[in-house]
Amino acid sequence: MKFTSPLIQGRLISRYKRFFADIELTDSSIVTAHCANTGSMAGLKDAGNRGWIERADNPKRKLKYDWRIVEVGEGLQKALVGVHTAWPNKIVEEALNKQTIPELAGYDSLRREVKYGENSRIDFLLESADEPPCYVEVKSITFSRTQGLAEFPDSPSIRATKHVTELTNMVTSGARAVMLYVVQRDDCDRFSIAADVDPKYQAATILAHKAGVESLCYACTLSPEEITISHKITILGAIKIAHK
Repeated sequence: MKFTSPLIQGRLISRYKRFFADIELTDSSIVTAHCANTGSMAGLKDAGNRGWIERADNPKRKLKYDWRIVEVGEGLQKALVGVHTAWPNKIVEEALNKQTIPELAGYDSLRREVKYGENSRIDFLLESADEPPCYVEVKSITFSRTQGLAEFPDSPSIRATKHVTELTNMVTSGARAVMLYVVQRDDCDRFSIAADVDPKYQAATILAHKAGVESLCYACTLSPEEITISHKITILGAIKIAHK
C-alpha cells in the first residue's frame, strides 16, 4: 500500500492522553498529531524517537496531522514500526485481493465488517460455494520486548478476548475461523501471545486453538513511502497454525 501523500519526518516529544503526540519537525516547529493507536505502545513512545506524520486531507479537522511511523532501536537493530492501527486491515484487503496470502487464497468473494456473533463485526468474511465460510480477524502487532520476537497484546484487551471467543463460536457452528496477526515491523521472525500481559487473552486463545480456530502471523516491509505484507513468521506456543 503506497501512501497517498508524502510523510513528514520529525522527532517524538511525547505521546499523551492516548490520542495525541507532539512532534518536533526538522525546521524546529512543533505540531500535535492524532495517534490512532489506543494501546500502551510499549517500547515505541520514547522521547527523541524519529517519526513520520501525514497531513490530514480534511481541512475541518482540529488536528492537522496523523502519526504514522516511529523508528526504534539503535545501530543495526533500528526498525521502522507502523503505529496506525487501520493500516493492517487495508494491507490485508490488498493482499487478499491479490491472493498473496496462500492460506487464505481461493475464495470467490470477500466482504468487510460483516455482523456476526454477539454484536460483533468480522474484519473479513471469505466465501465460496463449495466450502464453509471463513471468518478472518486481523490484529495489529507493534510490541516487541525481545529482539526478533513480536508479541500481542501490549496491554490487557477485553475486546481482543471477545473477538477470539467469537471465532471459537464460529468454528463450533461449522465455519472456518482464522486469527491473522500483522506485525507492523520487519525486525521480527517469531511471534507469541504475551501471556503475562493478558492471561485472559492467552486462556481464550488456547481454548480457541483446541476448538479449531487457526492462527497466522505475517510481517510487513515498511518505509516512509509504503507498507506491505511481506512474509509469514513463526508462531510460538500452543496455537493451531492456519493452512489450506
